Amino acid sequence: MRVLLAAAALMGAGCVPHPDSTPPPDAAPGHGAPIPNEEPPCNAGPPEVLLGRVWSPALEREAQRLAGARAIRTLRPGQVVTMEFRMDRLNLHLNAQEKIERINCG
Repeated sequence: MRVLLAAAALMGAGCVPHPDSTPPPDAAPGHGAPIPNEEPPCNAGPPEVLLGRVWSPALEREAQRLAGARAIRTLRPGQVVTMEFRMDRLNLHLNAQEKIERINCG
């Protein structure tokens, strides 16, 4: 009986948060929250002039420059991608012929 009580106490102890732990802020700058009075880190409007053009590394760099994005990713048909949202990333969606068919940030 004592063994069961001791085991139950140990199992329950793992469920209590450490007193020194503090939860991360929900909307701290740098964690996805917009910073007030700052330009958005990605603007998909300007690189839309590249729609319909065939992808190349140089075209990708130009799209990133036009968008002011810190990061870029090229998405091809059927490609598996992560679903995290990054305000500073430009996404180039290509069709089967490697032409840019859609551009967005995220």
